[in-house]
Amino acid sequence: MTMTHPVLLGVLGTNEIIIILVIVLLLFGGKKIPELMRGLGKGVREFNDAKSNVKREIEESATDKGTN
Repeated sequence: MTMTHPVLLGVLGTNEIIIILVIVLLLFGGKKIPELMRGLGKGVREFNDAKSNVKREIEESATDKGTN
């Protein structure tokens, strides 16, 4: 008797990751992948900068209201 494990959404196994990487390589080719990764890195960096700016503004707003 086998016990079934619940499948968690968003958890990828090694086989799925390899298949995704092969598909990306076939679609974009080896020369485009570094360019795509640079763009992805810039996007992540901008997102983190915006997130930290919003957090800083919220903290400043909270301290300004606390002093009044």
